[in-house]
Amino acid sequence: MRTRPLKVALLGCGVVGSEVARIMTTHADDLAARIGAPIELAGVAVRRPDKVRGGIDPALITTDATALVKRGDIDVVVEVIGGIEPARTLITTAFEHGASVVSANKALLAQDGATLYAAAEQHGQDLYYEAAVAGAIPLIRPLRESLAGDKINRVMGIVNGTTNFILDKMDSTGAGYQEALDEATALGYAEADPTADVEGFDAAAKAAILAGIAFHTRVRLDDVYREGMTEVTAADFASARQMGCTIKLLAICERAADGGSVTARVHPAMIPLSHPLASVREAYNAVFVEAEAAGRLMFYGPGAGGSPTASAVLGDIVAVCRNRLNEATGPGESAYTQLPVSPMGDVVTRYHISLDVADKPGVLAQVATVFAEHGVSIDTVRQQGKDGEASLVVVTHRAADAALSGTVEALRKLDTVRGVASIMRVEGE
Repeated sequence: MRTRPLKVALLGCGVVGSEVARIMTTHADDLAARIGAPIELAGVAVRRPDKVRGGIDPALITTDATALVKRGDIDVVVEVIGGIEPARTLITTAFEHGASVVSANKALLAQDGATLYAAAEQHGQDLYYEAAVAGAIPLIRPLRESLAGDKINRVMGIVNGTTNFILDKMDSTGAGYQEALDEATALGYAEADPTADVEGFDAAAKAAILAGIAFHTRVRLDDVYREGMTEVTAADFASARQMGCTIKLLAICERAADGGSVTARVHPAMIPLSHPLASVREAYNAVFVEAEAAGRLMFYGPGAGGSPTASAVLGDIVAVCRNRLNEATGPGESAYTQLPVSPMGDVVTRYHISLDVADKPGVLAQVATVFAEHGVSIDTVRQQGKDGEASLVVVTHRAADAALSGTVEALRKLDTVRGVASIMRVEGE
């Protein structure tokens, strides 16, 4: 075993960073045996140097992250500060000064991963980011390496634990959205400002990363269609149960049937209770992959938290350090297909539409005519009426999203339609 340690610089020492430092210290001998050389924490860049950080030598603490990544003797820079800047500049500077990078920064990778990949390649360094998607779940490396010889057609998953916890509570207890969110906040699953989670921004960033890897093409955050789940109601869950379904916030990345384009989207959807994703409870994540040769695979586990995310970071550190000892690098960007990202209007799926209508003869015929005029075929209809008001639930066959949007726009113009209560896609069938 090589005796000179490989030096690791840590950018950020919050929930994840502090756990990375702890594991590096407490499992130092095991990590050295697995890598083939010891690793040493050479510096920790933080914003608040006066904060007590147990187990970390105060002499390692610095507020000058730029100087730390420029040192020249650093082998691996671990970036867990998040955000776009200064993270992007620090990462590219690390490459320029001879260090490989391990990152958990989903937002940056989704928005400008191409720049990071190009900088890593230019300077002959590694860029690993297992912790950026689904926490502890081994997902990025299987997609980049284990399935590199296969053709992936679809990736669909629950990639945000906060939203899954909220929807699971609404389903299992009958709670409303706000009540379930309050419980998630009290338990520490939701931030004080949960917007990034409940409006789907977090999941959209992860969808962009997954689509890019799965389909060997560049997919940016702006390419991902996004809907949040704040409008999901108890009535939606009641309708889902009548269909033998539940509701999940899903990230869905698909290759077109003709192979000529891809789509990436995040939105709430009904899925059958028989689907493996339907049984994912609490704050857990799961990703369902459909490949041509391997068939259907599911990856499941805790998708966030200090220890689970640190586990993924440490796995990357080990891989990068092994590469360094062997004077090699791991897989870089694979975007050779250069497939276009199709708009949401091209997506084909089923729909569940709930309408508030007048309770009088001829309403159903009018509604059915609108669906037919827009080329959307109806599968089932359920109607309940009382005191001159009625609820009409329509479930369609598969149709293009643009056709469904046109249908809904026309329905809103009918005098007999008082309102469109909800529209939800039906997936996983």
